[in-house]
Amino acid sequence: MRRKYGFLAIAGVAIIGIALLAMGPKKKSGYELWNVYEDYFVNAKYIDLTHAFTPDIPVWPGFGHAKFYPAKAGTDLGDYAKKGEVFTYKKHGFVATAYWLPTDQYGTQLDPPAHWDPYYATIDELPATYAIRPLVVIDISEKVKKNPGYHLSVKDIKEWEAKHGKIPEGAVVMVRSDWSKKWPNVKPEKPFPGVSLDALKFLHEQRHILFHGHEPLDTDTTPNLEGEYWLMHNGYCQAEGVTNLWMVPEAGCLIAIGYAKPKGGTGGYARYIAICPPDWKYGVSIKEMPGAPVPKFDFPLVWDDGVGMRVRKQE
Repeated sequence: MRRKYGFLAIAGVAIIGIALLAMGPKKKSGYELWNVYEDYFVNAKYIDLTHAFTPDIPVWPGFGHAKFYPAKAGTDLGDYAKKGEVFTYKKHGFVATAYWLPTDQYGTQLDPPAHWDPYYATIDELPATYAIRPLVVIDISEKVKKNPGYHLSVKDIKEWEAKHGKIPEGAVVMVRSDWSKKWPNVKPEKPFPGVSLDALKFLHEQRHILFHGHEPLDTDTTPNLEGEYWLMHNGYCQAEGVTNLWMVPEAGCLIAIGYAKPKGGTGGYARYIAICPPDWKYGVSIKEMPGAPVPKFDFPLVWDDGVGMRVRKQE
């Protein structure tokens, strides 16, 4: 009898489902991706995993810090602007900013293998398929509390898989250490949490991931950066300076990947966005914040000589 009632229950659910589909809005054939967007991505929760970069963020001392400047007219524009004149809202109706960037290894970034090996891809040579992937977050933050220099191990990866299943091929694996919670009051000096060479080899050679990411500005604390050396000399990328991983579930999300595309670039100023299920407790949905128009602020954007950049402040 149980089998009979179970079958009837399943059949009933199927009939109801078919009826609801018939009553619902018609989906246009050939527009499946638009349908996926309307059905799921509009309600998904979006979480930014990226630091905004400023002139004073942590950076390897060998590179030095960036500098921001108000943009100036590069040539004489007659009555509109003289050469060297700063563009202003009041006179010209707009402003722009000039940046002196001593390195492409700055802030949240995507390292292409050309960073270490001239025979591999620069940032502009990466394929367009570096756009959206499954996101895996492996949490080592409790171990880092006990040992600030703890590095992700193969054991940590297998423990994650025991809970969530095998890491999807082509995924991006982010290593949560909570190091970024102290940003920008962190120092790039050791000790800091990292990723072991064995873990990197396992992720790429056994699980065939796209790339991994970490919160600190280096892969590991070995004298010769053995992990980064291995990655770059084998054609793999990595993400550095990632943040807000504590807000993302360990499994079930996607990641959107965006980065600048300088020709021949050996690093990329990147932006990573986690796309999480609609019922997730963190993040914001497109319905909640559509983005057009963006909200107007209470205070204007003004140049602050003290910090060397534009900020919002009461006039």
